[in-house]
Amino acid sequence: MKLSRLALLSVFALASAPIWAAPVVTVYSIDGLHDGDKSWYQAQFNAFTKTTGITVRYVEGGGGVVVERLLKERTNPQADVLVTAPPFIQRAAAEKLLASFKSDAAAQIPGATDFYAPLVKNYLSFIYNGKLLKTAPASWQDLLDSRFKNKLQYSTPGQAADGTAVMLQVFHSFGGKDNGFEYLGKLQANNVGPSASTGKLTALVNKGELYIANGDLQMNLAQMARNPNVKIFWPADTKGERSALAIPYVVGLVKGAPESENGQKLINFLLSKEAQTSVSALSWGMPVRSDVTPDDANYKTAKATLEGNTIQLRNCLIGFD
Repeated sequence: MKLSRLALLSVFALASAPIWAAPVVTVYSIDGLHDGDKSWYQAQFNAFTKTTGITVRYVEGGGGVVVERLLKERTNPQADVLVTAPPFIQRAAAEKLLASFKSDAAAQIPGATDFYAPLVKNYLSFIYNGKLLKTAPASWQDLLDSRFKNKLQYSTPGQAADGTAVMLQVFHSFGGKDNGFEYLGKLQANNVGPSASTGKLTALVNKGELYIANGDLQMNLAQMARNPNVKIFWPADTKGERSALAIPYVVGLVKGAPESENGQKLINFLLSKEAQTSVSALSWGMPVRSDVTPDDANYKTAKATLEGNTIQLRNCLIGFD
């Protein structure tokens, strides 16, 4: 059977027509919310794709690392959404890496600005091996004990958000930068060395290769089921006071993002009531919306952990003292 000229042209046109791929939103994020098989991130990304047809590409790195990557890509942005923590989110805004965008939920989120908004509440914490140490170190001075030589490690300030939080917490606990740096100089005698990742330290504490490490409350609570020897603590200052620096996950839209509109959709989705209500149950985080109060066991445990240790919570999203 012969094909007409019109039919042939139609076949060729179909064969040469472009195949439009489904849109993809790229997220550069710090670790913690993607840990485990049933994480909050994965659940929300799957639900977002099912609702919108938009796929999420996830790229993970340290708090400073993801911002450095954006800086290198400034003239040709590859990411659409950034999730990091203070002070790196402020640096991203100062470097004009973020687009002006307020989410639909901004009015319900304390600390939201024209360029970024808290995504999940979180706080600096420390962990120790409860099998090898009968009690947690009571104070910052206790961490200088020689028995912790090469058995203590904290993630590197400037690279990891949690490590930067340790430095800032020390400044606060010792009354300023000079005294803080003096203390950190002494602590180096026990410190194993630099670590770009905070999350990897938990397994080392659980196995006893380390006795003590830094962390953050959300991540540590999420990891404890898989690391049964790990326990959380906060060291006291010279006045006997213990405080925890707020280091929330913070989200922003990347300036010049290739999928800017879809990036906005993802941010709104992650800050919706439905998504925020499940963050504690799935990943041990605390919601940032003032109109959301979960009633699951994880949320109650996280609250009780802070309250049971009489921690003074310090919100340092806007600036550092």
